[in-house]
Amino acid sequence: MLHIAFCDDNLDELSGIVRLLNAYRTSRNLSCEYAVFPNGFELMAALERGKRFDVFCLDIIMPGFSGIEVAKAIRAFDKTAPIVFFTSSPEFALESYSVRAVNYILKPITEEKLFFTFDELLERIPVREEEDALIVKSAEGIQRILIPNLVYAEVLGRSVLYHLISGKVVTCAEAFGPVCQALMKFGCFVQPHRSFIVNMRHIDTIESSRITMQDKSVVPIAQGKAKEVRQQYLSYQMEGE
Repeated sequence: MLHIAFCDDNLDELSGIVRLLNAYRTSRNLSCEYAVFPNGFELMAALERGKRFDVFCLDIIMPGFSGIEVAKAIRAFDKTAPIVFFTSSPEFALESYSVRAVNYILKPITEEKLFFTFDELLERIPVREEEDALIVKSAEGIQRILIPNLVYAEVLGRSVLYHLISGKVVTCAEAFGPVCQALMKFGCFVQPHRSFIVNMRHIDTIESSRITMQDKSVVPIAQGKAKEVRQQYLSYQMEGE
């Protein structure tokens, strides 16, 4: 789960940015939460109460407590979290480097600007092991696929297709072998066929030549491999108990 803080004294612009973020997380199947703050004082109060964020998006020109000042105060709590400045003025670009900002974006904030910025951010932010997620690069950009949301993956030509519980299919141009190795580390996957890998959390029934998933999709089982697949599924179920 990605936690994002937005701070801007212009509530109309803040609302527009949040709308764009909602569009972004839908298009990228991104699991995230955000909090909005109309000034730096409220953001700092939240940090002092123990709230933590993975990304900070700050307006620079704010009355009383500028974005640069807020960023300096943030660095007292967090030395590494990405800070992005959204501003109507380019004059603070050089000063933004003093707080190790990762980007400096001039308003108005468009969908293209925000999507590009967050695609880059997701490449910078490491996946926390407890989140059980896989980072992939598709034609839509960098995406974070939560393992509980992945039903199965398959290789088709030179592309890997990730089938999600939402019905969405994320297509990536990558080799299937490394994908299978990465997924097997999560302990809930079985490979019934050289072209498919299945999330056992979503299995409904296992037959001699196919697996039916809970969403009614069907995955083939290679000849002679049904017994092995059943044993792996049984072991997975017993571990869960």
